[in-house]
Amino acid sequence: MITHLFMHRILLRSSFCDKHVDKKCLCIRAALLMFGRMLGLEMRKRVLSGILATEESYLSHLEALLLPMKPLKAAATTSQPVLTVAQIETIFFKVPELFEIHKEFYDGLFPRIQQWSHHQRVGDLFQKLASQLGVYRAFVDNYELAVETAEKCCQANTQFAEISENLKVRSPKDCKDTAKNSLEALLYKPVDRVTRSTLVLHDLLKHTPTSHPDLPLLQDALRISQNFLSSINEEMTNRRQSMTVKKGENRQLLKDSFIVELVEGARKLRHVFLFSDLLLCAKLKKQIGGQQYDSKWYIPLTELTFQGPEETEPLTIPQVPDEELDAMKVKISHLRSEIQREKRANKGSKVIDRLRKKLSEQESLLLLTSPSLPLRLYNKNGKNYSFLTSSDFERAEWKEIIKEQQNKCLKTSTLTSMELQMLTSSCLKLQTVHHIPLSINKEEDESPGLHGFLNVIVHSASGLKQSLNLYCTMEVDSFGFFSNKAKTRVYRYTTEPKWNEEFEIDLEGSQTLRLLCYEKCYNKTKQNKEDGESTDRIMGKGQIPLDPQTLQGKDWQRTVIPMNGIEVKLSIKFTSREFSLKRMPSRKPMGVFGVKISTVTKRERSKVPYIVRQCLEEIERRGMEEVGIYRVSGVATDIQALKTAFDTNNKDVSVMMSEMDVNAIAGTLKLYFRELPEPLFTDELYPNFAGGITLSDSVAKESCMLNLLLSLPEPNLVTFLFLLDHLKRVAEKESINKMSLHNLATVFGPTLLRPAEKDSKIPTNPTQPISMGDSWSLEVMAQVSHKGLLLPLRLLLQPLIHVLYILY
Repeated sequence: MITHLFMHRILLRSSFCDKHVDKKCLCIRAALLMFGRMLGLEMRKRVLSGILATEESYLSHLEALLLPMKPLKAAATTSQPVLTVAQIETIFFKVPELFEIHKEFYDGLFPRIQQWSHHQRVGDLFQKLASQLGVYRAFVDNYELAVETAEKCCQANTQFAEISENLKVRSPKDCKDTAKNSLEALLYKPVDRVTRSTLVLHDLLKHTPTSHPDLPLLQDALRISQNFLSSINEEMTNRRQSMTVKKGENRQLLKDSFIVELVEGARKLRHVFLFSDLLLCAKLKKQIGGQQYDSKWYIPLTELTFQGPEETEPLTIPQVPDEELDAMKVKISHLRSEIQREKRANKGSKVIDRLRKKLSEQESLLLLTSPSLPLRLYNKNGKNYSFLTSSDFERAEWKEIIKEQQNKCLKTSTLTSMELQMLTSSCLKLQTVHHIPLSINKEEDESPGLHGFLNVIVHSASGLKQSLNLYCTMEVDSFGFFSNKAKTRVYRYTTEPKWNEEFEIDLEGSQTLRLLCYEKCYNKTKQNKEDGESTDRIMGKGQIPLDPQTLQGKDWQRTVIPMNGIEVKLSIKFTSREFSLKRMPSRKPMGVFGVKISTVTKRERSKVPYIVRQCLEEIERRGMEEVGIYRVSGVATDIQALKTAFDTNNKDVSVMMSEMDVNAIAGTLKLYFRELPEPLFTDELYPNFAGGITLSDSVAKESCMLNLLLSLPEPNLVTFLFLLDHLKRVAEKESINKMSLHNLATVFGPTLLRPAEKDSKIPTNPTQPISMGDSWSLEVMAQVSHKGLLLPLRLLLQPLIHVLYILY
């Protein structure tokens, strides 16, 4: 910004000198050179200030090491020593010398930066620091022995173990706050400092002019540091090669990801690194001057198994209520909306940075609390570890790549403490995943995903080498997490299954469609294991991006998903949320779909439409324990067949229903409510319902909702009460079907509440602002911008269900 302003002023001044073009160019060139030099010198000061800050932090870590050293030495000469003098000298070898070297460097650099001028010299300080790197050579050579000695002393002496786990490091700038660090972590600080020595000098030389007297001194310091670092790296390489996977083959990173670990019943956010010979679980720590990883544990792949002993206790997973998860999503959507508004208003970066920090905190919290599918790992030494994943696809991906690597007959890799520290430290450079895996973590101007409906036809599969019983499931993402949305029927004993089944999947900011192909295992007595993993075997998995540019057309698009030698053929078509808002009245004189509910009940001489009663009865007969009932999509062709049967008053409709998948019946019921010419809660009363949720007083809100319900036409009210009684019974089976009242409100919100487009105050364009005069809460307004209509409709339906759940 400063550079642009500076150049703009120069060009303005020189625009009056058209007769002296050459002179003007020379002036501009000279001005730019002068400005560039000034900018470089200013950057030099910034680099040195950064070096000073890291030196202060480094000194505080060395000081924390020295604090226990003195009392330990004093106790060594008493009748009850904690450690012997030899053990102390081995563990704290050369630490006092390192502290003195860097204290002298810091004390020399601090006043020069305080009295800064562009002619200030600092090269002599760096040259002297480089000349003392021999002390680091001695420290590094002794490091492994120091760590091993410390470990043995901790095992033999509980007092020293307590001391070594609670070393206090003071914060810089004379702050009274302290942070706890382990002895092992602090002993690694000088080793880590060695690897950073040349980077500091490179940055400083980059911003030091060629004419500056510091240049030759800094170049000499860099030469010494590079030579020293080369010798250290050569030694480190030799050590690494001693733990290689195969002869001459270095360890490789195969996969890494942020993942939730279950530790003593609590969720912990970890970054897991899968190498070609071991699995490393680490914790990312943010510190002054950057980030670092702390190793939590590792398992050699040769000792890792997914099958635990028979006596393994069932896993208890702490579940976060869906209401809390959705509250986080509301906050995330609101923050994204705020960031967009601030960017459009060209507000300062501080405001946007503050909002982004809050957004990151909410994203991290959502990542920590959302996953619920367990992935259990067992070490042959008896230890076991539990992770939580968001989907079968993710869980299968980890298992697949680990098993594939295990088949390469690896040798067991055992790491020393130093090697483990080195490997953990290298994770910062090796990591491929730098942010938590939420779609909202991308740049704000990137695609927010698709909102609407995705029609998918699963045609067939080919490439199977033996006849199997096969079915497919589909997952789509929302807020970075995937959930199962559809499932084909099982195609029995074939090498070429031909499902040709169509599904309609609701998209809520989705960016990816995943497909999993399973072999149905009928010989299992239990459908699910205790750890929540299906007994059916995953034969293949694949995914395709949901690109808004390619899916905006109305035509079907054919695609093939390859997976482990199997190819599954699909057709997909997207309908936007804007188009799906339309409620079209039926043009047929008879039938039930698209016909007013009052017309249907009057014709049938009933309080509740026949289609509603029939569907609910069949679902209660055999669908109450179906996992994801009402959430998982049914086959579209079956739904259309049932729709035609009800519209034509087919007498065999009950027989048809008994032979169909229960998800198709649930889909038919949802379709009926969605195609009503006006919603069950009517267009007229919808604004009043929307205004009711803004009431802060819970008693007033319940009273308002109850009065509005009593204002509904009789067929609408009785039908809703009939449906609600059913939904209560579904929710009572939540532990089996995974459908809480909150989940059911999510599903039925759009179908029961969505108003007709011509009367709705909801903008058909998701980015269209809502006027403050509308009876919408600010919270609801925040959702419309980024999540279509699902959250606001859910927010309206939930109080209704809650009120009637109490009163019914």
